[in-house]
Amino acid sequence: MPSADTRAVVVRAPARLHLGFLDPAGTLGRRFGSVGLVIDGFECAVEVTASAVDQVVAATADAHEEVGRAAACLERLRASTGLREPLRLTLRQVLPAHAGFGSGTQLALAIGRAFVGWHGVEASTPTLAHWLGRGLRSGIGIGGFDQGGLLVDGGPAVDGAPAPVLARAAIPSAWRIVVVQDPHQRGLSGDAERRAIAALEPLARAQAADLCHQVLMRVLPGAMAGDFDAFAAGVDSIQQVLGEHFAPAQGGSPWSSAAVDRAMRGLRGRGAPARSAIGQSSWGPTGFAIVASEADAQALVAAARADGHLDPRLDVRIVAGRNRGAIVSDRRPGA
Repeated sequence: MPSADTRAVVVRAPARLHLGFLDPAGTLGRRFGSVGLVIDGFECAVEVTASAVDQVVAATADAHEEVGRAAACLERLRASTGLREPLRLTLRQVLPAHAGFGSGTQLALAIGRAFVGWHGVEASTPTLAHWLGRGLRSGIGIGGFDQGGLLVDGGPAVDGAPAPVLARAAIPSAWRIVVVQDPHQRGLSGDAERRAIAALEPLARAQAADLCHQVLMRVLPGAMAGDFDAFAAGVDSIQQVLGEHFAPAQGGSPWSSAAVDRAMRGLRGRGAPARSAIGQSSWGPTGFAIVASEADAQALVAAARADGHLDPRLDVRIVAGRNRGAIVSDRRPGA
């Protein structure tokens, strides 16, 4: 840790769950579009301090895996800004990689925000994302970094500009998300993800229209009005369509992890569909069950454990939605 007389810029960025794409085939010319929500309980944190030479330091074992990516982010930021002052970048905490939490985008944006904050440079989060090559499909992580909440984006532009955020709703404070992660498996990413998407049959325009209908008339108004049943029904409908669409890239299953599949089937068996919104975030292997209260979440998990549906190797957490974005602190000597 730096001493109290050392300046440090610290950025703490939240995880997000990706609830689904709206038009992966781009039937109207703008591909993807997505809906997702920001959650508490999972976070990445980076710190920038002065240094005689550039250093990227990992504070945890998990962070060691991200040192190369972090160094590449620094180099891209230097190339975009021309700023070459040596820095010490410490990765204090990272999100599980390739698990449906938006780990790459949140880490990159946290580093970007710490970098420009250190140098006193004004740069919007979409600008940082563009410099860092993030947001090529979904804008949820970018919008979530700034403001949290439930977000809908319109898909990236054909010129590569990050997707605009079309709508945001605060997540009701009573709602809870049961997050079920398989730490022994990773979702698709990089070239493997691109090949998998390219190999899929295009999603029919009528199905894309229905996805948008569910978001506009159930998911968003449900969150805004605190109508959990409408929200859950909309999310369930989206997940059913997209689970079937992406199943060929996951061995024929809507779930990328067999253990998570079994867990989520157990959770669904304990709650009527109208009282829980169940699905997989992005390529997984993380599943989620959104419920109306802490009591519902606790009861759901307890019952699933008692029935033997939750493999003890799974990471199961109950978290709340998060209606704020990343937290930036600039600690200066004497402040």
